[in-house]
Amino acid sequence: MGFFQDIFGDGLPPIPKEQRQEVESLIKELIQIGKRDDFLSERPGGQFNAQCHHVRARAIGKRLNEIGGLPLMEAAHKRVRKKLGMNLTSHLDYAWSEIGKWIP
Repeated sequence: MGFFQDIFGDGLPPIPKEQRQEVESLIKELIQIGKRDDFLSERPGGQFNAQCHHVRARAIGKRLNEIGGLPLMEAAHKRVRKKLGMNLTSHLDYAWSEIGKWIP
């Protein structure tokens, strides 16, 4: 960990050390999906399911939920909001609907 992370933390809830790298990678991928594709579409198909939610973004949400539940999903959501802004993050809210205890 870097100096500032040692002092201020990285905003993530306690998770097993061996899963930390996976979580960081998933959050980075989520940010890239938002930048490249958005989390919602006007029509299904390709990377979007029948509900027009990005398939991989949902898979990431499910994995984050498996690892750390709602607290980890909320921490990832906060990071996405810092990088992409409120508008795209609101799309993530809907893409993650019905994953664990997530409520948009």
